[in-house]
Amino acid sequence: MSTQTNPERTVLGRLNRGLMPIEDAANLLAAFAIMALMILGVLQIVLRTVFNTPIDGYIDLVELSMASMAFLGAAYTQRLGSHIRMELLIGRLSGRALWAVEALGAAIAMFIIGVLIYYSYGHFMRAYTLGDTTIDAEYVTWPSKLLVPIAFSIWWCRLALQFLGALRLVVYPNATPIAVVIAKDVAEQAQDEIHEVMGDAADLSDPGDSK
Repeated sequence: MSTQTNPERTVLGRLNRGLMPIEDAANLLAAFAIMALMILGVLQIVLRTVFNTPIDGYIDLVELSMASMAFLGAAYTQRLGSHIRMELLIGRLSGRALWAVEALGAAIAMFIIGVLIYYSYGHFMRAYTLGDTTIDAEYVTWPSKLLVPIAFSIWWCRLALQFLGALRLVVYPNATPIAVVIAKDVAEQAQDEIHEVMGDAADLSDPGDSK
């Protein structure tokens, strides 16, 4: 494999680019679920305190929304490296040793998520075949339970790409990184978070340009 190949034209690059819109869409759905729950909570307070007519099955709706909020954004977070990472050891490594440890970590995570996919799909099938419902309002639970193996499957695909990307860098440590998380120092991470919130307005000119 040539290290001079355009990263976007490699198979790994195309797979990485193809998975990104799916992760973005899943994360957007999680954000919509959080917003909807906040709106629902406000309506519940207003209707209960002002009109004394609480929303029927409010607690059940909150429970059913938990899966989308908790898991749909996992793959997106994994891609950005925004999750909690134990970097006390990894931060001291570089080159092949770094990417070998990253590949090992991704492989372990793939195994764990694979097990969770298997059992969460089993929970979905039981809920679907038995017609499981919530206790209070008796809403069907299988759509919420189906989101869990779907979200985990997207997450597993992201981990697989990171595993392959890390293995590629073990073999070719000077190649352009693809589908892997690049460790950043505190200043870089803070700047990225500011830019994510404020957008282009956060791009400050070089202090050396000011007079």
